[in-house]
Amino acid sequence: MRWSIILALGVPALAAQELPAWWKMLPSHPHLECAFIQESESAVFGKLRKEGRLQLTKGGRIRVAYTGGLLIVSDGKTLFQYDPGARTAQKLDLRAAALEMPLLNVLLDPRALDAVYRAEVQPSGSVRLEPRKPGLPKIELEGQGGLLKKLAWVDATGARQVLELVDPWVPVSIPDSAYKLRVPAGTRWLELR
Repeated sequence: MRWSIILALGVPALAAQELPAWWKMLPSHPHLECAFIQESESAVFGKLRKEGRLQLTKGGRIRVAYTGGLLIVSDGKTLFQYDPGARTAQKLDLRAAALEMPLLNVLLDPRALDAVYRAEVQPSGSVRLEPRKPGLPKIELEGQGGLLKKLAWVDATGARQVLELVDPWVPVSIPDSAYKLRVPAGTRWLELR
């Protein structure tokens, strides 16, 4: 089963150019919570739309819960994915995941992005991440009021992905229990190769 990490949050200034205020404020938030809408459009599957809920805490802790489906959880050391429909789960060392999927560094270690992306301010006020290494997607980010609002990119399959964060806010705290994966008995753990 392929990892389906699609989220990117907490991006610092990557370039010396004057980046928007919303971009500069992102790393200062210790927590983030919001609903999200993910839209995908490809020649094979057509248009798809998924919704869910996101919780994020600095240090690589994240919970992405798709409505009625996939759950992705990281406790800061290990990344877990649970598919209730297939009753399967898998885990991956968070550092290994970041090496395999550099965009994940937006969540884990925003400073590491500078090694693989160059930030460019667009006339619209959005920020485009231009890859420094081949094989990585260009990513367009939009924000407002110090919070990330939208990301767009074309994935490795050629599908255009748009992730919209709906009413993001900064809670005082998020309980540690949000970043612990509990799967029902009988779940089959898949080995990653």
